[in-house]
Amino acid sequence: MKNNLSSLITLSRVSRKLYEPHDVFEASRLTRFEKISTSIYETAQEGARKIAGQIAQLIRQKESAGQKAVLSLAGGRSSRDVFAELVRLHQEEGLSFKNVVIFSLYEYYPLSSVEQACYGELKRQLLDHIDIEEQNIHLLDGTIAKEDILDACRQLESEIADCGGLDFVLLGIGRKGNIAFNEPGTQANSRSRLVLLDNNSREDAKGMFGTLEQVPIGSITLGIGTILSAKRIVLCAWGEHKAEQIRLAVEQRQDPSCPASALQLHSNAEVVVDLGAGSMLTRIHQPWLVTSCDWDDQLTRRAIVWLCQQTDKPILKLTNKDYNDFGLSDLITLYGSAYNCNIKIFNDLQHTITGWPGGKPNADDTNRPERAKPFPKDVLIFSPHPDDDVISMGGTFSRLINQGHNVHIAYETSGCIAVCDDEVVRFMDFIKGFNLLHNTGSKVIDDKYDEYINFLSNEKTGDRDTREILDLKALIRRGEATAACRHMGLRLDHIHFLNLPFYETGTIKKNDLSEADVDIVKRLLLELRPNEMFVAGDLADPHGTHKVCLDAVLAAIDELKDSEPWLRDCRIWMYRGAWMEWDVDLIEMAVPMSPEELRFKRNTILKHQSQMESAPFMGNDERLFWQRAEDRNHETARLYAQLGLANYEAIEAFVQYHILES
Repeated sequence: MKNNLSSLITLSRVSRKLYEPHDVFEASRLTRFEKISTSIYETAQEGARKIAGQIAQLIRQKESAGQKAVLSLAGGRSSRDVFAELVRLHQEEGLSFKNVVIFSLYEYYPLSSVEQACYGELKRQLLDHIDIEEQNIHLLDGTIAKEDILDACRQLESEIADCGGLDFVLLGIGRKGNIAFNEPGTQANSRSRLVLLDNNSREDAKGMFGTLEQVPIGSITLGIGTILSAKRIVLCAWGEHKAEQIRLAVEQRQDPSCPASALQLHSNAEVVVDLGAGSMLTRIHQPWLVTSCDWDDQLTRRAIVWLCQQTDKPILKLTNKDYNDFGLSDLITLYGSAYNCNIKIFNDLQHTITGWPGGKPNADDTNRPERAKPFPKDVLIFSPHPDDDVISMGGTFSRLINQGHNVHIAYETSGCIAVCDDEVVRFMDFIKGFNLLHNTGSKVIDDKYDEYINFLSNEKTGDRDTREILDLKALIRRGEATAACRHMGLRLDHIHFLNLPFYETGTIKKNDLSEADVDIVKRLLLELRPNEMFVAGDLADPHGTHKVCLDAVLAAIDELKDSEPWLRDCRIWMYRGAWMEWDVDLIEMAVPMSPEELRFKRNTILKHQSQMESAPFMGNDERLFWQRAEDRNHETARLYAQLGLANYEAIEAFVQYHILES
């Protein structure tokens, strides 16, 4: 089973020479805007292996010299694959950690147990699986008294000095450019200390603690000055939700507002990213500014969209001078004139717009995103949570039904952990009231009411819901999804609740994708054999559920593609909207909505009452999901209009997924 196919989606759009230059001269040209040495890899796993290899080499070199290798590490999502490779090297290739000393990079404060947060993650991901000596592990203790913190930080700095300083620090990067818990505004000479966490950092930590209320208000962290004193620093970042902060840290001037940019002051620092996290770097996003390009249609479109934004002109008003002034003279040579290039890109974008997302019957589909035949189509929409479908493509969903297609919806997870306890109490009150209203005298209802209310009333911080309460929360989400589908006119027997097993842990932390998940998707595909599919390509979901759900669908497609010829004729569209939107230059199908259709979409989203203000996992975006959806749909329409195309009220956008060859 291929369990990470989503990481390969961008490869068809990025020339390999941009992240694997063939010589030092080309590398120097490509990276001239980069102020920190930066390595880009196709996948997070490949980048993690390279980092683990560097650490292993350091450990072996120190061992040969009879010295200790002094590392500063922290458990977390960024370092997980690095630690997995280090564990493999220990277990399969005999890498010993007996000469390794590890210092905590940071720890939350206050904690009730030393193993509760970062140290616990570090133990689970690395320390429990290697042969490191206990006395060589130096903790930042989140359980100590407040009056002891200053002395503890001084002691830690002294212990680092006694070991000869840090040899290697492995960092991640936060959404505000923070390294460790050095928040924006931290000076480059800061030392180890207690800091108060801002709301963004506490939101990021919800995955570790469960709810925002459970996240500690502070952290004890190594300072930027302490980190910069290390002999070697590597910052790793994976995924496009890290791309903007990587751009700021690597290409902008060193600035305390982006703490990671302080690595520009270090002579042996490196940034290691995958293509997603590196996607906003100039050599990837605007390669024409640093090298000659292999101009395909998609890259040309990106360049012209960028040129329109630089000049504040619509496409058809761009001139030869505009192209020359902004480094795009190659396109003049390629197309003969600005006019020819303008017309080509204008027509390409015009052809992405369609009011018929399932294809228009009895029409010339030469320049349409979706084929006219067959009609009607069997359409299958995959939704990671029970509301992503209407949030991200509610207008298109409704349009497909109204235009006569045979539409099915598959909700991949129950969404049970995203229901607050108050919703359970509200529904139990209704059930008990219904019982009294009709005088059924059901003892089961009375007993369950007392059991659930008693449990929720006495639930302590960190307690897990019982399986029955999780099932009740899933039932609430299922009822809301059914109400939304009924509002759109979908046949109720066309709703499929897959309940993929990876999600059903009862906690924010999910299991890895398994064959059991993929088999469920495969069975549905074989049952329906759709002509058209829609899948969520929104990989910025902070808890990773969207990515796993996408990987489940792509793995199922990959396993069926050779034995099921119909799959080759199935058009697969990726949507976004809950967390981010496609860039205009990537859009291959744009479905416009009228004001009335947008209002209908809003009302459909509002059927998911448990996901309004009280929803536990809104992320760092304070807008409600319907507000995010409308803002993104309005913005896409505005950008199309800015380029000189039709001015619609709102647009939902899609990118086609092409099945990978064997």
